[in-house]
Parts: sequence; C-alpha cells; structure tokens
Amino acid sequence: MPGKFFHVTLTSEERNDLQKMLSSGKHVARKLMHARVLLLCDSGPEGPGKTDKQIREALGAAMSTTERIRQRFVEEGLEAALVRKKPDRHYPRKLDGEGEAKLTMLACSKAPDGRKRWTAQLLANNLVLLGYDVSRRTVQRTLKKTRLSRG
Repeated sequence: MPGKFFHVTLTSEERNDLQKMLSSGKHVARKLMHARVLLLCDSGPEGPGKTDKQIREALGAAMSTTERIRQRFVEEGLEAALVRKKPDRHYPRKLDGEGEAKLTMLACSKAPDGRKRWTAQLLANNLVLLGYDVSRRTVQRTLKKTRLSRG
C-alpha cells in the first residue's frame, strides 16, 4: 500500500498554520481538505497519526487522494501538498505563424470552382496538400482565434 511509505511529520509551526487556515475558512475547499488530511495523518508527537482508511472514513476523501497528499508533502513540502498541481502536459501547435498566414490567405481567396464558399474541410484538405498535418477542427479553431471576417 503506497500510503504506508510516506510518513507525515508536521512541525508545530506547520501544524499551527494548518489549524489557523482551517479556522479562518477563507480558502479553496480543496486546500482545506488537504489541510485536514495532513493534520489527521501527522505521525509526529502532537498528531493523531491516523491511517488512510481512518482518514477516508472521517473526511470522505478517496484513498488515492490521501496517498497523493502524503507523497507530495514528503517529496515537495507543505505548500505543494496543499495546492493543486499544474498539468505537466504540453501540446505543440499544429500550425505555426507561417501556416496560419497560409490558412488566412487561402480562406480569403476565391472559393474553388463549383463552390460558393470555403468550408473548414476544404481548407484542411488544401493545407494537407501544402504539407501541413491538420484536421478540420484545427482549421476551425485557428480561424476562430484569428477573428477573420470573410465578408
């Protein structure tokens, strides 16, 4: 069980800060829940040292939540255990500035023969022919962000 490997021991200053935070109640609910979990799992001389199961029953928090809070406290400190972690993912852009310029030029040009206007799918197909790996949805999203007025 992963929660057993991370033993939380709060200093008296950390414990006082968490109790003050809970008594004021002027924080985000998630942060208050994390503070409660840390106070209950404190295995120091002043703490109750409750198990993950006891914390889950007392607070209604999931086992994985308590395990993750313990781990983040031990590895990264008090502040990291209290605040929500930012996502690590990064999605590279499908169209750079040059690709957006080509898309804009194409969208502002005359529609192909037999068509009244450009569709997102037609624009995406033409960009694929020019060597860009884009979908209809990427074209829609890009045109929406450019605030392009097509007449």
